[in-house]
Amino acid sequence: MSDVRSSVLGGSYARPADTSARIQFRRALTLTAMTLVMPGSAQLVAGNKRVGRICLRVWLAFLAVGAVVLLLALTSRQTLLSLTLDSSGPLTLGRWILLAGAVAWVALIVDAWRLGRPLELRRNHRLWMTGLNSALCFVTAGVMLFAAHLVSTANSSIGTVFASDTVSKPESGRYNILLLGGDSGPDRSGVRPDSLTVASIDKDTGRTILIGLPRNLEDVPFPAGSVMDKEFPDGFTGEGNYLNAVNTWANDHAAMFGEKDPGMDATMGAVEEITGLKLNYYAMVNMKGFSKLINAVGGVTVDVKQRTAIGGIGSPVRGYIEAGEQKLTGDQALWYSRSRVDNNDFSRMGRQKCVMNAMLQQLSPKKVLFNVNKIAQSGAELLSTNIPRQDLDVFADLTLKAKTQKVSTVSLVPPVIYTGNPDYPKVRRMISKAVAKAEGRSTQKVGLTSARLTMPKSGENNDPTKANQSSDLGSSC
Repeated sequence: MSDVRSSVLGGSYARPADTSARIQFRRALTLTAMTLVMPGSAQLVAGNKRVGRICLRVWLAFLAVGAVVLLLALTSRQTLLSLTLDSSGPLTLGRWILLAGAVAWVALIVDAWRLGRPLELRRNHRLWMTGLNSALCFVTAGVMLFAAHLVSTANSSIGTVFASDTVSKPESGRYNILLLGGDSGPDRSGVRPDSLTVASIDKDTGRTILIGLPRNLEDVPFPAGSVMDKEFPDGFTGEGNYLNAVNTWANDHAAMFGEKDPGMDATMGAVEEITGLKLNYYAMVNMKGFSKLINAVGGVTVDVKQRTAIGGIGSPVRGYIEAGEQKLTGDQALWYSRSRVDNNDFSRMGRQKCVMNAMLQQLSPKKVLFNVNKIAQSGAELLSTNIPRQDLDVFADLTLKAKTQKVSTVSLVPPVIYTGNPDYPKVRRMISKAVAKAEGRSTQKVGLTSARLTMPKSGENNDPTKANQSSDLGSSC
């Protein structure tokens, strides 16, 4: 009889109890897998069918929403950004959905474990199923709770930094943003920006022109009829009255203005008069926050043109950034952007533009997403701005477009413009020509000879100031 059983079963005898145990184990595994792939399906097959139907419908709704999001990402990116960034509502709703989803999914996994009849499984099978279901509960809940935390952090950070509610429309098809870099300290009177740059961005293509303004620009004009114009009808003259001192002077005489932020308003008015561009917004970047941002995204890679000192501005030099391609930490990127030991402000302006270009190219959506918590923590220290939340979708979309475009630069530096005696009509002509060229309306070179903007001579590649005047910043950096 034993031989007959062996021959029938292919040479091995399988006891009915073993077969039944394997079937039960496979059933328990299948129910768990069904819950992982399609929540509610296990309940529909072997449990509470009403619960299963509800969960399946919710899951299918999630899949439908995901399909719509993917379609919008492929066909109308700005619509998607607008839906998610324009107000706190979508992100807040998304956070609560993720929290509820985490709880519901864990409950379904636990119920799938129950439907697998763990007490009827063999001991080793029961241990396997208990361990597997526990791990799945931990992973699924952990991922969704972490996602909810990221959404909450991003929402809070956006609400804190982009708190303005005044929307500014593009001027002549362009957004003009004043970017300022500076910090305050015990050795400073107020905040004097170390860096002033206007980013002029085409509203349709993202094609960007960076206009560098030296901090020591003299005889700065102001809009007719403004408080500053009445006080300085011949320009901002006098000892130490440079462009970067406008902010401090206006804040020190705030009673004359009756405005919430007289220093920034006065600075923006001056920059508008200098450049001939109507500014939409400003963004003040704090130096310490900038350093934290670079660290948050894992550093930034820059082709260092010249050996650059770390420290030396009111403190001893404590090291150097060597020439060549370097991955800079936050502290190194900060000093590469602001050091003027062994060089000058104009070299520094060129290096700042190269760091801006590197960040534009290297800060991918993926890198931002995986570091959103660290970025958010540096946000309040990093940035103060009057860009409203309602325009975030516009600038997020323009940033992605700008990554595919050349970035042009125009800087008001010698030998084109002399900071001690600037020719402001010439400045406005330079900028107008640069805008026309970027928009394809002119091929005329801007500010420098054509030889300067074509192939560099031997050794020119090591000159940071080359980035101050360029029709393609990427090639100059």
